[in-house]
Amino acid sequence: MNKSELIDAIAKDAGITKVAAKAALESFISNVTTTLKSKDGKVSLVGFGTFSVSERAARQGINPATKKPINIEAKTVAKFKAGADLSSAVASANAPAAGKKKK
Repeated sequence: MNKSELIDAIAKDAGITKVAAKAALESFISNVTTTLKSKDGKVSLVGFGTFSVSERAARQGINPATKKPINIEAKTVAKFKAGADLSSAVASANAPAAGKKKK
């Protein structure tokens, strides 16, 4: 699903116009981004998940083309951890059917 498909789905489910759905989605994205930029940025949506910021340490890597070692600088990255409701919904939707074996 891409952004325009998500906007269509939100508009349909909420019974609102696509313009209103787009505004709501852009507001959500903007507010999450602004919060994560702040010092202790964290957005928790109970049952869905938590958006947070994490520091990734500097480390040694390997250039796949030349196989030579390279230094990868430390950086700050955004993380998402799925909540219990989302995790169980995804797990049950992707569970193998009873009696069938995985290949």
